[in-house]
Amino acid sequence: MWRSMACAGFGGSGTKAMSTYFLDGEPPVEVRLRRSARARRLSLRVSQLDGRVTLTMPRFAAESEAHGFIREKAAWLRRHVARMEPETQVGFGGQIPFRGQFLQLSQGTGRKITLDDAGLRVPGPPERCGARVAAFLKETARGALSEASDRYAAQLGRPFARITLRDTRSRWGSCSSQGALMYSWRLIMAPVSVLDYVAAHEVAHLEHMNHSAAFWATVSELFGPHAEERRWLRERGHELHRYRFTD
Repeated sequence: MWRSMACAGFGGSGTKAMSTYFLDGEPPVEVRLRRSARARRLSLRVSQLDGRVTLTMPRFAAESEAHGFIREKAAWLRRHVARMEPETQVGFGGQIPFRGQFLQLSQGTGRKITLDDAGLRVPGPPERCGARVAAFLKETARGALSEASDRYAAQLGRPFARITLRDTRSRWGSCSSQGALMYSWRLIMAPVSVLDYVAAHEVAHLEHMNHSAAFWATVSELFGPHAEERRWLRERGHELHRYRFTD
């Protein structure tokens, strides 16, 4: 699992949504407050995926203390929120990343999306372009991730139960104790090697349900060197979540 956050302070993971606090200013910043039994200090985080701000606090901390901490960190918070790039609405005339390359979106004919040297040709009215492109990406992602998972599972000698695709914000993939694999369909927009690496990572969890040295050795056996792919996810993975396919 990969998380992409900017962080001030430190503390445990949030376990239960408590309330919302709005930091006054222009623009106002919405902060979600979460209590955690494991938290020992207040922890303020800004997700690089969607700009969501979360303050994790110890279970019995006063809410007024959390509000004061947010105001104290206001300058830090606004700097990080300001760095967030705006979402991109997918539509004709725009571009979309696909397997690591940008494709131009243009009006197509017939019933199906076609891919050629000019990019993606999308049939139908303009207001349906984003939804149709998302459906195309999901279908293509399922095929690519199924093929990669089958390949690595055969190499490992351990079958998986099933594959599920979701539009997850906090992780690129997961593997349950029952052998069910889950992936973000947005991986089809990343370079091919990145998608393959995530598949190898999750398949390796069929043998090691942890991130021990043995687990990473298995990932290396399946995929090979993977520092570049991990760096891409850490530094650029959040870019894939900027594309909005529906209003």
